Order: sequence, then C-alpha cells, then structure tokens
Amino acid sequence: MAEHIFKSSLEIRLPREEVFPFFAAAENLERITPAALGFQITTATPIEMRRGTVIDYKLSMHGLPMKWRSEITEWDPPRSFADTQLIGPYKQWIHTHRFTETAPGITLMEDEVRYRLPLEPLGDIAKFLVERELKKIFEHRNKVVADIFTTKLDSK
Repeated sequence: MAEHIFKSSLEIRLPREEVFPFFAAAENLERITPAALGFQITTATPIEMRRGTVIDYKLSMHGLPMKWRSEITEWDPPRSFADTQLIGPYKQWIHTHRFTETAPGITLMEDEVRYRLPLEPLGDIAKFLVERELKKIFEHRNKVVADIFTTKLDSK
C-alpha cells in the first residue's frame, strides 16, 4: 500500500504571470498530451478554473478506453494548483502544478504526482511500467510546452 511520487520540471524563460494562464486554461491540456492517449475533454468549454471545478475527460490507455474525472482541489494563481482524480484508473492521483519565478523573467514549472495503483499491494508490481509511461507523457508535455513558449518568445 504505497504512495508513489513522480516529479517533472521545466524552466521557461518567461515570467510566471505569462506562464500560469496557459495552464489555467484546461483546454490546453489536450494540446500538451500525447496524441496516442486520445485525450479529450468532455466537459463543456470554456471551463472556469477555481477550487471545486470538476472536469471530465476521456482517453485511451494501451487501447483501453476510459473516463477520467478530476477536481481542482487547490487554486493559488499564479503560484500553484492541484487536481485530484475522482474517477479514473488510479486508486489515488493528486497532481500539483507549481510555478516559481527563480529569477526575473524565468519560471520553474514543477509537476508532482502522488499516486497509488489499483489492486494494492499486487498492483504495485506494475509501478515500473507506470513510471515509464508517466516519464514518456511528461517528456512529451515538456517538449510541447517548451516549443509553445519558445514560439511565444520569438514572436515578441
């Protein structure tokens, strides 16, 4: 019965007041999620992000279609927010997004996912597979985000 923690970070050469709004728009999650997951928001958009907002998605993991519902459980713009899975494949999924301005015009975006796998403790055998998938998803996400914000910088 273990809680696992996955972390990812990315430095963005913009102030957090310019970075945070991109992540505060739930619709952008589709843009930064690997296409192979078939990720789609099913909640009507635009979505007003605040504590208590519930968002429904559908996606496919390894060819298995599933529904996912999350709630924004923390909301502290432009510093952080967290979403918690209410319905989905994990026994627990709490994803905290932090935005720290480490120097003028430079934002460190940090993701921390605290998760528990279904069918504990037997499900924990699959931890290495889940971590490998999470690493691929967040590497893709960080690459897309870096490209988006580099383009934004180039257009200034």
